[in-house]
Amino acid sequence: MGLLGDPTRRAIFELLARGPRSVGELARELPVSRPAVSQHLRVLKEGGLVVDRAEGTRRVYRVNPDGVAALRAYLDRVWDDALTAFQKAAEAAPIDETEEQT
Repeated sequence: MGLLGDPTRRAIFELLARGPRSVGELARELPVSRPAVSQHLRVLKEGGLVVDRAEGTRRVYRVNPDGVAALRAYLDRVWDDALTAFQKAAEAAPIDETEEQT
C-alpha cells in the first residue's frame, strides 16, 4: 500500500484517474517539479498502477486498469478479513447484564 501512501503520488494517481496526462501537464497541476513528478510516476509504474506510451517526444501516462483491479482485489480481501475479525470479536464479547435486564 506504500504506492499511494505518499500524498503527491496519490494526487498524481487521482489526476490520472480523470484522464491521461504527460509529466509536464501533471507538474503544472501540482506544487512539485517535473523531475519529482517523473520519480513518482516511476514508482507508480513499477507498482503496476500506471502505464505510459510515447506520443511524439513526450510520454503520456494513464491509470492501468489491471493494476487498479489488483489493488481493488487486495483491498476487498483486507476489508473482508477485517469484517470477519470484527464479527468474531462481536460474537465473542460478553453480554453486559445491565443491557439484558432493560
